[in-house]
Amino acid sequence: MISSPGQRTLYFLGMLPLIAIILLPYAIMLSGALKSPAEIVAPEFSFIPQHPQPGNFVEVFRAMPLGRFFLNSTIVAVGAMVLVLLCAIPAAYALGRLRFPGRRAILFAILTTQMFSPIVLIIALFSQFTGYGLLEGARCYLALIVADAACRLAFGVWLLTGYFSTVPREVEEAALIDGCTRLQMLTRVLLPICKPGVVTTMIFAFITAWNEFVFALTFVPSDEFRPLTVAIPSFIGQYGADWHLLMAAALLATVPVVVMFLLVEQHLVRGLSAGAIK
Repeated sequence: MISSPGQRTLYFLGMLPLIAIILLPYAIMLSGALKSPAEIVAPEFSFIPQHPQPGNFVEVFRAMPLGRFFLNSTIVAVGAMVLVLLCAIPAAYALGRLRFPGRRAILFAILTTQMFSPIVLIIALFSQFTGYGLLEGARCYLALIVADAACRLAFGVWLLTGYFSTVPREVEEAALIDGCTRLQMLTRVLLPICKPGVVTTMIFAFITAWNEFVFALTFVPSDEFRPLTVAIPSFIGQYGADWHLLMAAALLATVPVVVMFLLVEQHLVRGLSAGAIK
């Protein structure tokens, strides 16, 4: 436990190298986003732009329909997040609160799915989605949502199972005695108590779906439905790259994730710590 000012100062100084390593790529990205095309490819590297070009953040919207790509990413990320919650909450409740034969085997089977990279499923998923007609037009959103949610579901189930298990059984019994059904007890009693765990699952599902690249590159049939992760690399062409626009677009793409994280940071920390303790 860090209590004295001296201990806090030493802790902060010890963390500075780690903070610098984490923030360095973002600082380089911001530096590149503010440079002119000539300055960004100049032989002499300068971290601070000599002639800042804040207009690059406006130019990137003229160079591509970035607003449309933001909307595409939002549809997929929010859809995957909602689907993960709809599946993980009842599954975690059953595994965390009910006792039935095979419960531990199911938990370990779910955990086993995390051992395999989603890439090994991409050919099978592409074949199935093509057969169902999900890779045509706007239906590719559904394909991406299902694929992203399936790959994040195991984490959500395990986290929420551990979190539900920490709630005293007397709370559940009192709600049932008062006349609540299982569904009412889950939605009105357990979920408010387990809010940090639910928020953690939401953030994890949203961020990973927002940053997903390979599924989006494989399943999206046309430029109109591209998410940001697939659209931004289009600034790299066969004969050159608009690095200043690419870095400006990449920096803008991080804003929703950073804002969402800052809004729920306290719930996220509590959810990760409490969900790990039974």
